[in-house]
Amino acid sequence: MQNMSNNKTLAQWLEYLESLHPSEIDLGLARVQQVATAMNLLKPAPLIIMVAGTNGKGSSVTLCGSILQQAGMKVGRYMSPHLHHYNERVSINGSPVADADLIESFVAIDHARGDILLTYFEVGTLSALYLFAKHKVDAAVLEVGLGGRLDAVNIVAADISVVTSIGLDHQDWLGDDLASIAFEKAGIFRRGLPAICGQREPQTTLINHAQQIEAPLYVKGQAFDYDEQADHWCWQGKTATGDPIRYQRLPLPSLPIENAATVLQALQFVKPSVTLAHICEGMRLAQLPGRLQQIKTPFNAILDVGHNPQAAQLLAARLRLKPIKGKRYALLAMLADKDPKGVVAHLKPIVQDWHLAGIGGYRGQTVAQLQASVEGELGRVSGHASIEQALDALQGIMKEEDQLIIVGSFITVAKAQDWIEEQGNG
Repeated sequence: MQNMSNNKTLAQWLEYLESLHPSEIDLGLARVQQVATAMNLLKPAPLIIMVAGTNGKGSSVTLCGSILQQAGMKVGRYMSPHLHHYNERVSINGSPVADADLIESFVAIDHARGDILLTYFEVGTLSALYLFAKHKVDAAVLEVGLGGRLDAVNIVAADISVVTSIGLDHQDWLGDDLASIAFEKAGIFRRGLPAICGQREPQTTLINHAQQIEAPLYVKGQAFDYDEQADHWCWQGKTATGDPIRYQRLPLPSLPIENAATVLQALQFVKPSVTLAHICEGMRLAQLPGRLQQIKTPFNAILDVGHNPQAAQLLAARLRLKPIKGKRYALLAMLADKDPKGVVAHLKPIVQDWHLAGIGGYRGQTVAQLQASVEGELGRVSGHASIEQALDALQGIMKEEDQLIIVGSFITVAKAQDWIEEQGNG
């Protein structure tokens, strides 16, 4: 067994962790649970909220954490992947943890694992749990990275489990139909504890699993719902005692309301002392770069990490609520294992001018490959070798009243953010 020391940099540690296991993904809980048990990390905080779903996980974790902070709690959040820096994955009260904290956690995990092989994500999950325990957070809000049932995050003793949405994604690992994917996500439900589902009319496999483990299931459109207006929204749901509750004239958050509605129902069971004031301020302050992120310079644009058809459908629905005077452009760049045709199908009705770009790296694809995959879905498109070249071209043709949608992956948004920052510094 090779062990690393704590005098290595974070970059050196991350490179080492990527080399630990021969596979990027190795679904199963036995190995990571054994290490977590040895390190006493299965309950790293008095309150643990676990969030799974095809889309909406990151915004739900962010909204939930922000509201709990306003209620006076010290909150740890764990999300993945990151946009620019690994530290973004683990935050305490909204601030990413320091390099030294991460390195300390990696040293402890590397020592505790012995000869057990762990994947990069499994070590990252244990690191988050270690740091939440070290910093004595009051609540840990954890995003489930892939599926649910066999994801490393599912080792924790969660107090409540949330499934935000169910769509086709990661079919190689989760199954190629919605029933299979729903069953995998339902695997985060806990016997006898509340289970929240933000998917209207979820698959029978999810409902049946909740019934089998006697987990009370609260489904959007049945137990709770929301109504959106031009300048506010309203929410109604159930209290922990089953009584109806309603919030009127909530401020519109920068993150999707459908996820905020699901979070509010979850909080009724684990933090009933959260007040309307906590909710309003928490939603106002909740920000998550790359999720419906709006910028005004050097042009009017929306950045969204959406990378599957369901995410594109939600984005299109949001944009229809906000018509513009000019022309709507789209810059699309996606990884090779995604479904660009499905994404294009949902965005096509609201986009007038398409620009496609290539992404490098082992999962990336060239612009020619992307164009071939959407052939027949679009008319004339403009192709660019890179995201940066596409943005250079768009800067020269867009007018003030136009809008650009930058979408397709975390890499797409991260590269666009870097380009935008360079324009501001130029």
